[in-house]
Amino acid sequence: MSHPLTRRHFLLSLVPLLALPRHARATRATHVCSALPRAAGPHPDPRKGVTAAKVLKASALHTPEAAEHFDLARQIPQVIDGIRCQCGCAVLEGYRSLLSCYEGDGMAQHCQICQGEMKLAYQLHKEGKSLAAIRAAVDKEFG
Repeated sequence: MSHPLTRRHFLLSLVPLLALPRHARATRATHVCSALPRAAGPHPDPRKGVTAAKVLKASALHTPEAAEHFDLARQIPQVIDGIRCQCGCAVLEGYRSLLSCYEGDGMAQHCQICQGEMKLAYQLHKEGKSLAAIRAAVDKEFG
């Protein structure tokens, strides 16, 4: 019987990344994210009054290249709080939505899936698409 991957075990699986050269980290982290069990589930309802207050600032990131994605997250927290992340992190304790990937340990700084979802959500939001349309596009592209 397999046990669900806890947030602690996931974070411990990222420790070997620190020994990798910088250019290899993103590839390895994406592999780790992709290795998480994907569990289909509904998108969460965005919380009323949600803000980007917990989204990591560029100075707190281990990978400055990801700062662009975190800047986008700060602009649309009410949208990404209503999107279920498709990289598998939704099965981890403490992860609620795509917004969660940009808070706390900042998993999105290493995961190309989280970053891709952010770019897509931001682009579609700026085009005036509804949350339902953004969710459908994320599911089609990354689900």
